[in-house]
Amino acid sequence: MATVKASQLFNGPVEIGLRALMILAESHPGALDLQRLVILDYFSVHSADIDGGPPSLHPPGPLRAGEVSIRRGLLEDGLHLFATKGLVSRVVDVSGIRYRAEELAATFLDALSSDYANSLRDRAKWAVDTAGSLSDDEATALLDRTIGRWKTEFVFDEIEE
Repeated sequence: MATVKASQLFNGPVEIGLRALMILAESHPGALDLQRLVILDYFSVHSADIDGGPPSLHPPGPLRAGEVSIRRGLLEDGLHLFATKGLVSRVVDVSGIRYRAEELAATFLDALSSDYANSLRDRAKWAVDTAGSLSDDEATALLDRTIGRWKTEFVFDEIEE
């Protein structure tokens, strides 16, 4: 039996695909493009970065802002993985390529009962409620403000030490 390395699990296709699936399930029956999924995924794991947001699932770290730039490829891999299982579908139309949770996704997600899965589901709902209906420009601006504020706070913390 093949072993799975921790580096393949954390922020790998399985974890990030599961987060995307939860976001898509909260957006169902709507479909989201990759850029919106990147933004909502960031907000799901770093929810405390937004004023009034719940505690973040992942701890703050100095490379957090850089996560956004690598998240797109990982999300595509994760979405492909869950699409092969019939949980995500790709919608191609005049507005571009978007992704949608399939009906079976809710049943699959309901079977997950760990504290992390429940917290992630809560954060996915919160992220969709908070930024899901924003325009593309508004969602991107919110992400930019969030990351920009965090970068500034990190620089000031470094200077004070």
